[in-house]
Amino acid sequence: MLSLTDPIEKIKGIGPKKAESLKKAGIFDINSLLHFFPRTYSSMPEKKSIKVLKTMQAAGRVVTEGTVLSTPQIFKSGRGNVLSFLIGDLGESLRVYIFGMPYLKKNFPQGRRLLLLGNLGNKGKELILNQPRILTKEEYESAQGRLDAVYPHIKDLNDKTIWTAVKSCLHVAADIKEYLPEETVHKEGLCSISDAIIKMHCPESIEDVALARRRLAFDEFFLFLSKIHFLKKAGDRPANHFAIQKDDGGSQTVKAFIEKLPYDLTGAQKRALEDILSDMEGNYAANRLIQGDVGSGKTIIAFAAALAQVSHGRQALIMAPTEVLAAQHYKDIEKLTEEYGLPFRAALLSGSLKASEKKAVKERLKTGDVNILMGTHAVIEDDVEFKELSLVITDEQHRFGVGQRMKAMQKGGTPHTVVMSATPIPRTLGLIIYGDMDVSIVDEMPAKRLERKNAVVDISYKEKALKMIIKHIRDGEQAYIICPMVEASEDEDIAAAGNEEAGIPLANVTDLTVTLKEILPPDIRIDMLHGRLKPKEKDEVMQRFSMHETDLLVSTTVVEVGVNVPNATVMLILNAERFGLSALHQLRGRIGRGEKQGYCIFMAGGSFNEVSKHTKERLDILGKSNDGFKIAEEDLKLRGPGDFFGLRQSGLPYFKIADIYSDAELLKRCKAVLEHMLRDEPKTLERLKAAVYEREDLSFKDFHGVCL
Repeated sequence: MLSLTDPIEKIKGIGPKKAESLKKAGIFDINSLLHFFPRTYSSMPEKKSIKVLKTMQAAGRVVTEGTVLSTPQIFKSGRGNVLSFLIGDLGESLRVYIFGMPYLKKNFPQGRRLLLLGNLGNKGKELILNQPRILTKEEYESAQGRLDAVYPHIKDLNDKTIWTAVKSCLHVAADIKEYLPEETVHKEGLCSISDAIIKMHCPESIEDVALARRRLAFDEFFLFLSKIHFLKKAGDRPANHFAIQKDDGGSQTVKAFIEKLPYDLTGAQKRALEDILSDMEGNYAANRLIQGDVGSGKTIIAFAAALAQVSHGRQALIMAPTEVLAAQHYKDIEKLTEEYGLPFRAALLSGSLKASEKKAVKERLKTGDVNILMGTHAVIEDDVEFKELSLVITDEQHRFGVGQRMKAMQKGGTPHTVVMSATPIPRTLGLIIYGDMDVSIVDEMPAKRLERKNAVVDISYKEKALKMIIKHIRDGEQAYIICPMVEASEDEDIAAAGNEEAGIPLANVTDLTVTLKEILPPDIRIDMLHGRLKPKEKDEVMQRFSMHETDLLVSTTVVEVGVNVPNATVMLILNAERFGLSALHQLRGRIGRGEKQGYCIFMAGGSFNEVSKHTKERLDILGKSNDGFKIAEEDLKLRGPGDFFGLRQSGLPYFKIADIYSDAELLKRCKAVLEHMLRDEPKTLERLKAAVYEREDLSFKDFHGVCL
């Protein structure tokens, strides 16, 4: 008899190798497997003849039938060995490509009749069928009208393996306890937790998915808001143990530094800095969010805040989510220290440092010789000790979980806390999400920063866009090309139910990098970046780009984290219809960060005749505005609760299921429900608290909220 806490090895068919792959994806027990939800769903396409396929534009997943006309041949390409052969039917033929599996050659003898499920695409002007799977007649017929789960990629495991494991323990979902009152579940139109989990993995219809997703999104919002409430009740506001006086050395040092800068701070920057200094002068420790659009100048505010504390003989910590960003902050602070004679004694601590280098930094930190530390998650390791940590600054704060930020704060007892976010959130939602924090908005751009020029185009503009990129690279500048996928194999099941752009093929980093190296001039240095690279590899790629050892970077959205490469002036975003507007806005924030003009091209994956009117309207918002807050508000108006396939916002990964944009009304309902329960049922407070923490420990072990 299986239970939620049983290790995954107890599942039939999960041996040591499969278990290791699952554990690398954060799946250690049956409970975490049940909460590893599909990223989308696929349905079996209707069978079409080769003749009909040739009249279509490339249209994602298709089923067709034909006879093998030629002996399969094996050749090498940028993706390794490729198996290629022709199939034919009623006088029409179609070429088939299978990547990375030459051993399948024996399965396709000349003359064999095949029913194939694959991805229809193009190679030059030739229509091809990529990565097909052989279907039996029974498989095809039984799959009609059924939705199949498509899971996030796990190395060395396919969807069938994951689904088989999930199916064998799906009954255990009934053991997850309901923590909401029955009256609330009924009034809010929610299904039970166990039903939601079952429907997520094996829905009978798209309506089932919507119902299940709503319950799970409600859970995430409710738990998040409840946790904020309980933490605020338990801790109240800590006293200010690291105060500065209005006219003392710290404030005067900051004022003198700001006056020496070769540029004037914007009014918004001045107000934000004044807010922080005022917090530090008050009775309670600062707990402030600096929310500003990409490129609005939040970093200099952080450095000035650190200067106020360091001038009192204390220490400051700046946490960044990547080594590249941490190293960038370190170089910037070293440059400012040298130019303006600041009292900073800076150090960098990251995972890639040698053991001896880490040891030396930690010793200097403990004695107080280092008074400002820049680093990644490495700064919260148990053996990192400060002499007197008085300020913790978290950059790109949404990249860190609550536990990580709390651990950093605990290294100084009750230090001042400043977190920075470049993610524009509609103010109506910000009041809920950041309800426990003081908020400063940086809504002005530096004077010398040119406004980015934007273009919303369709796929027919691709050749012109590449010529534009080449021109700017020839002028000594750099460029990005952004793709929604890492590799083509991910595209097999992307024709998801509920996705109005499902038929449009998706660009992927792996193939595009190979293609660009073949078609672009050989002196253009091209590199690629995506989330499957190891952290060290990702940082090395970004370091090369930052040092202008690379001209063109082909990447997924991992590049959105606030890396500053002022020489990057052009960004081409392919399949722009597949991203939320705020994610696209974050991405374009990577270009035009210097004094040169920045250009961003939002390119639809097909012609404007192939994408929906709704999609064109969404992208046009970006073409007309560079104001992230305005875009967030417009995005909120355009998106609805059912808009949950292919449009997840990047930059707000607090929740696994919920999205504060498309689920905005649900978030407001959760807040109202919680307030009602706490106001009208005071006796339930402790019971609710116990249930929330039990539920979180049991089912949301990787739950992340905003900084508390």
